[in-house]
Amino acid sequence: MSSHDIRSAERPPPDQAMVDIADYVLDYALDDQIDSTEAYDTARYMLLDSLATAMLAMKFPECVKHLGPLVPGATLPGGARVPGTSHELDPAQAAFAIGTQIRWLDFNDTWLAAEWGHPSDNLGAILAVADYLGRKAQREGGRAPSVREVLGWAIKAHEIQGCYALLNSFNRVGQDHVILVRLASTAVATAMLGGNKEQIVTAISHSWIDNGSLRTYRHAPNTGPRKSWAAGDACRRAVIHAINAVHRGVVGYPSALSASTWGYYDVAFKGNAFRFERPFGSYVMENVLFKLSYPAEFHAQTAVECAMQLHAQVAGRIEQIDQVVIETQEAGARIIDKTGPLANYADRDHCIQYMVAVPLIFGRLTADDYSDEVAADPRIDALRARMAVSENPQFTRDYFDPARRYIGNSVQVFFKDGSSTEKVTVDYPIGHRRRRAEGIPVLLSKFEAALRGHLPGHQVKAILRDSSDFARLDAMPVQEFLGLFTL
Repeated sequence: MSSHDIRSAERPPPDQAMVDIADYVLDYALDDQIDSTEAYDTARYMLLDSLATAMLAMKFPECVKHLGPLVPGATLPGGARVPGTSHELDPAQAAFAIGTQIRWLDFNDTWLAAEWGHPSDNLGAILAVADYLGRKAQREGGRAPSVREVLGWAIKAHEIQGCYALLNSFNRVGQDHVILVRLASTAVATAMLGGNKEQIVTAISHSWIDNGSLRTYRHAPNTGPRKSWAAGDACRRAVIHAINAVHRGVVGYPSALSASTWGYYDVAFKGNAFRFERPFGSYVMENVLFKLSYPAEFHAQTAVECAMQLHAQVAGRIEQIDQVVIETQEAGARIIDKTGPLANYADRDHCIQYMVAVPLIFGRLTADDYSDEVAADPRIDALRARMAVSENPQFTRDYFDPARRYIGNSVQVFFKDGSSTEKVTVDYPIGHRRRRAEGIPVLLSKFEAALRGHLPGHQVKAILRDSSDFARLDAMPVQEFLGLFTL
């Protein structure tokens, strides 16, 4: 509750939570922080991984149809470009397109805590604004932002989204996690456009006044493909707020969070103020989780690894299976435990039973495995019907432990003759910080394969050359780097 007199029209000081973000975005000097080397190294891999997911998404017409101008002909020559296409758009629409590309396959990085989400979603806004600024500077003889500056903005966007997610559960009040993409992208995009502290607070206040989108499009019985463009929509809205604050001088709302009755806390967060586990730094980028082997909702990543380990033992005995027992974390049991018919790919890639059944039967899980054609195999639903999903309390404790951040799952298969496989448990997937040395070669292979699947060979060669030399990559003007991805 605000201590400000509800009857008074006098405006209070800005809510501290909004000021803290503005202070961090403008004043936190990443290069002066002792741990920033790991953050920058991880951010480079995050950038490459996100562009890989964007290129992989170009194989899917349902994604591609979202990537152009909002209406035919509404292009902006010299504007922000959409990787893997020839589109040149205003930065807000480009932010939507890039955010949609990166998120479409559920294959970009992940953050799991009281709230979950995908911090690299923010690249939709960051890359669009950076390319717009870089190309504008190129035309006008100014200084274009470098790739290293983009990495710094990405570290800060990751940190804002991730630190809010540690103790504040938006899903518990029915709101989707992209509310934090909009928040982080709004703050960073406003600063990128030259906004001062007051303008950043103003833009953030508008982001909170937008409230949040409902999570119903992620859950039965309404699961649908909006979840694949929701982050893009948040990025677009963030860029609009940034432009309004910096270039149009819109008025801010200082108690957008705390105003009695009408503020976000009272309207949408059950009267509770936000809580924070740690100050802003570079923790989130350093600990972010990469999806490297399987395009699966992250609470199920280790379940898929378990199923892959069991495939050889069960592939020839699918009809003899009596029960498959899956143990997961509380969050996994709550959001991806689904029975009954699955209506579309968005239903399937958020169903732990489906994501376990496919690797048990086929020994794989790819984006194509969520298609209607693969789902029509009667063995999948028959096996799903014989699965039991439950929470393992230790997995839940390890999930919330800040020193571990595990995402444990176990799978065991029981046969009708009374025999069974061993119980296979995986605490954290290959994309976890504790498996970075193992994971980075997989990430780079994913990146190269994604490029070769969509771009001409000469462009792939140039991208691989420039991205493999960190000093060269960091120094590149961002518009030159993104130009390598333009068709």
